[in-house]
Amino acid sequence: MSSFVLGSLIVLGLLALLLGIILAVASKVFHVEVDPRIEQVEELLPGANCGGCGLAGCAAAAEHIVAGDATPSTCPVCGPEARQAIARLMGLDAEEGEPHVARVLCGGGTGCKEKEEYFGVDDCRAAVLVHGGAKACDYACVGLGSCVEACPFEALFIGEDGLPHVIEERCTACGACERICPTNVIQVMPAKQVVWVKCSSHDKGKVVNKICKTGCIACKKCEKECPFDAIHVVDNLAVIDYENCKLCGKCAKVCPKGCIIDIRALRRAAAKAVGAEAAVASAD
Repeated sequence: MSSFVLGSLIVLGLLALLLGIILAVASKVFHVEVDPRIEQVEELLPGANCGGCGLAGCAAAAEHIVAGDATPSTCPVCGPEARQAIARLMGLDAEEGEPHVARVLCGGGTGCKEKEEYFGVDDCRAAVLVHGGAKACDYACVGLGSCVEACPFEALFIGEDGLPHVIEERCTACGACERICPTNVIQVMPAKQVVWVKCSSHDKGKVVNKICKTGCIACKKCEKECPFDAIHVVDNLAVIDYENCKLCGKCAKVCPKGCIIDIRALRRAAAKAVGAEAAVASAD
């Protein structure tokens, strides 16, 4: 081995040793103590990094909870047990958050006419960039399933009617579907609000009637029927005031377009249909 190569190896070895010493000293000088509770809280969080808390992810949420900038109920995805465990770890009283669920505020789907045929990426946001989307209603669900792809809990699917449907048992109200929807027809709301308007159009009734089978036509029948003054037509769309609403469902019964949903009635009808099928099967 030549003296030049040997000298080079010695210099590189000394340089590596010097850099190692510098890094070791720097790690001591700039060491930041990390609260061990951050890791413990993060382990109790769901780990979906869905952004439902409004933060960058579960790691960021854990840091804010330990710092006192957020509460255990900050995470909408956490179940009661996880929320209570975080509260115990932090020495706090667990807050019982009101259950929320995503609702679809459009009933158009295949019942809404199309103004053109869309050829492009199967993404609702991309479709809306092309003349506002293929639907004749500018407020309608685009129906390409971006919300389904965005949901980290597989709580949505596109039905035969061309609309997203929420599987409430899986929905954690993280809001990923709500944030990605370009026409804002998905909204996270309290699960107790079992009556809602499944339309978002502000077009005049005459226009809606021509392009959509289930759109609100601003006829005001719901407004006249409500005994609690809890629903009014505002800017051509029925709007429910949930502070006054008693969830009687009368508005849904008189709506001529069926755009006001009473999910309890739908559940009863579904249960009745299942019961009838079971009765027929047992008779056979």
